[in-house]
Amino acid sequence: MNLRTITVGITLSCIGVIYLAQTFGWRQGALFLVGLGAGLVLYHAAFGFTSAWRDVVTTGRSAGLRAQLLMLAVTTLVFLPLLADGQLWGTELHGAVRPLGVPVLVGAFLFGLGMQVGGGCASGTLFTVGGGSARMVVTLGAFIAGSALGAFHRPAWDLMPGVGPISLQIEIGTAGAMVVTLGLLALAWAGSAIMERRRYGSLLGLGTRAPRQAWLRGPWPLVAGALGLAAVNIATLTLAGRPWGVTSGFALWGSKAAAIAGLDVASWPYWQSPAAAATLEASVFGDITSVMNFGIILGALIAAGLAGRFAPVWRVPARSLLAAVVGGLLLGYGARIAYGCNIGAYFSGVASSSAHGWVWLFAAFVGSTLGTRLRPWFRLDG
Repeated sequence: MNLRTITVGITLSCIGVIYLAQTFGWRQGALFLVGLGAGLVLYHAAFGFTSAWRDVVTTGRSAGLRAQLLMLAVTTLVFLPLLADGQLWGTELHGAVRPLGVPVLVGAFLFGLGMQVGGGCASGTLFTVGGGSARMVVTLGAFIAGSALGAFHRPAWDLMPGVGPISLQIEIGTAGAMVVTLGLLALAWAGSAIMERRRYGSLLGLGTRAPRQAWLRGPWPLVAGALGLAAVNIATLTLAGRPWGVTSGFALWGSKAAAIAGLDVASWPYWQSPAAAATLEASVFGDITSVMNFGIILGALIAAGLAGRFAPVWRVPARSLLAAVVGGLLLGYGARIAYGCNIGAYFSGVASSSAHGWVWLFAAFVGSTLGTRLRPWFRLDG
């Protein structure tokens, strides 16, 4: 174990929890802890959306994708009854249901392309930064810049053809939405499993056991990652009143940086609503998404220290650096115009029975497939 890394991570986390709870209330401190848990789970389970999709394209192995489907199924089973009630412990609950149309198709495609070129998704970028990847720090910086640019252009994209939000739960009821969502997930599971068995004659499992010491140091089996992230999203819904998201925080960070640089960000239509204007004006520590993102980075930092693998490499090849910049910009821009990323649109959208979550998945997977083909040009491994 890297005790210095662990000490720094735990110390910063304790300071963060105390500050947030005293300044913004216990829920903000609790959500920071949920973010810490997400970072630990993502790092120890190596739960990446990017590599899982790439494996399907390049090798036909589907364990990572099937773990995502399990995560979605478990979350859906909890989400829909809670959303049907509409409130919990005095907090109103709202699902991640967004419009669908040209912006979702284009934005998700760009995001999927950026995933493979940049080397990570939204959650993946955060936990690899916390784990000590210097290259992913560059991706994160470009991700933030792309998010701010997407926020600036979002009003124009909102004028593109599309339809309003479609919630299966509203259209066909909670039971119907549950059946349809779980049925689609089961079909995706069966299809990926059949493909893998035809190619290899067997199916890689998700893992159900790990040595006792692995729960502290990692690695965890994929099933633990799937259940852990389901718990993260469920906890976010119950504490924040809405599902887990990541990239709106990046848009906020980028917009604040642009304002410091002298741009009149407050005049952008994206920030004109009273709620958005208040968010832009307030501290980032008052923003739920930002606080959880900080938690993910610190949780991954602690996990890397526990695993003894926090060892940043500062020299990055030129083409890999270029890929990080290009991929990050695509990730940020795509997520902002598509109403979310792999967490806010795909994970939270599908679990909320939103049609846009499925459309996002299709378009992002197509983009990811193209991005996988481009990786050799950037001399990226895998």
